Amino acid sequence: MGLKDSHGRKINYLRLSVTDRCNLRCFYCMPPEGVQDAGHSGVLSFEELQMIAECAVRLGIEKIRITGGEPTVRAGLVDFLAQLSAIPGLRHLALTTNGLLLEQMAADLYRAGVQRLNVSLDSLNPQTFSTITRGGDLTRVLSGLDAAVAAGFPPPKINVVIMRGVNDGEILDFAELTRNRGCSVRFIEYMPVVKQEGWQRLCYSGQEVLQRIRERHDLETVDRGMYAGPSQDYRIPGARGSIGIITAVSCDFCVDCNRIRVTARGQAKGCLFSDEKTDLLPLLRPPDRDGLCRLLQRIVADKPEGHGIRCGAYEHRNFSMAQVGG
Repeated sequence: MGLKDSHGRKINYLRLSVTDRCNLRCFYCMPPEGVQDAGHSGVLSFEELQMIAECAVRLGIEKIRITGGEPTVRAGLVDFLAQLSAIPGLRHLALTTNGLLLEQMAADLYRAGVQRLNVSLDSLNPQTFSTITRGGDLTRVLSGLDAAVAAGFPPPKINVVIMRGVNDGEILDFAELTRNRGCSVRFIEYMPVVKQEGWQRLCYSGQEVLQRIRERHDLETVDRGMYAGPSQDYRIPGARGSIGIITAVSCDFCVDCNRIRVTARGQAKGCLFSDEKTDLLPLLRPPDRDGLCRLLQRIVADKPEGHGIRCGAYEHRNFSMAQVGG
């Protein structure tokens, strides 16, 4: 069975959050004090998350990405991932992490069946990294990248939220990771999540990123994979890794959207920036698999055509990216 929304887009990708807690406090993602503790019953159990995943795959979801908050801070994660990886019909299981605990956990994650890691890493400068994350240790993340490769993973994908005047001076340094580490680096335009006056000043477009790299390197277009989503991908000739841009603000990428999201508190969203969300809890407690499948189909059918973000013309409600799952 396949899933298509009312705009003809194939939906084959579920981002599933297992926690909204995090061991960093990136200034664009959540407030300094973190998010309000939902308590044990306020967060979906692994059994409930497994049920959502199984229903989604039954409907046509082929890729699941586990997100947070920071998923590695949740106890029992590795056993849960092993159960997910065994779902018949699931073709790709990935995990996004900030990398702080990756050195200790990489081997276990690999054995559990995770096929790809994405690491959120916004600076290669220790001081800038600490400023963005409000105290994070860059050396631990870099050690985690090495541990992932040693465990058997392909070089992790690096997600960089590019911000004018903050880390835009490191674009060429990140591009070099595609050559000396073989990582694929994706530059993500800054999006207004934690509400901030004058957020537009931080916007640095994907096209500016490419222009900066082309001042030093040739770039060749890379064919996109079936789960690529909105990233436009390029490669420096001879590099093992690729360079991608995700133009959430400067260029409408919604025509290629292939995903839905479920938060750790059981709220499903067809679009990250839509105010529309659907509570799955009534069909999880007690469990109603058929009803859950029907509801997931409706969420896909009701996906909006686009998010409406435009630099200089977007008003939004404040929310924490950690509570939505990125």
